[in-house]
Amino acid sequence: MHSHPLAPLLRRALEARSPVRVDEPGRRLAAVALVVAPSPDSILLIRRAERTGDPWSGQVGLPGGGFDPADVELLATAVRETFEEVGVDLGTAECVGALDDVAPRTPVLPPVTVRPFVFCLPARPPLTLSAEVAHAFWTELELLRRPGARVTRSLEILGIPRTIDGYLVGEDFVWGMTERILTPFLRLAPPA
Repeated sequence: MHSHPLAPLLRRALEARSPVRVDEPGRRLAAVALVVAPSPDSILLIRRAERTGDPWSGQVGLPGGGFDPADVELLATAVRETFEEVGVDLGTAECVGALDDVAPRTPVLPPVTVRPFVFCLPARPPLTLSAEVAHAFWTELELLRRPGARVTRSLEILGIPRTIDGYLVGEDFVWGMTERILTPFLRLAPPA
């Protein structure tokens, strides 16, 4: 199997650190896949479909979702959810490691712990979107690093004005837990 050129570098960077784990009783577990593909080096982002009752409805994030008792471990959750949401089979992809666990910082969101796994693919696969995903797209790592990509915006969240850091990707604003996953990843990933 051909490997992505970044895979060994990312693996070394991830193995050189101890990921922070959030292990609090009563929290649901979830996993997301940070999928990296070359030419140019890019990551896969999704915009969730607008759905009543979904606290992340319409937001841009990474493919993934909640742990199912049938999943052997959280890595299996990331693989299963990515296939269900965007039709990408990560079963044979190279998982180079995991980033720090993240959890919502606001009590209005469900108590969940999300573990991000980093996968490297040798090429961009075709995408087949489920009803949970309104849009999926590849975003170049260098675009996320460019001056002006990381911005601060004022958003109203559940009627409360807040100042939020995030990434401007075209017309999309990537913030919240996804921003908290991407920022340390971009520090670890070597620039092109």
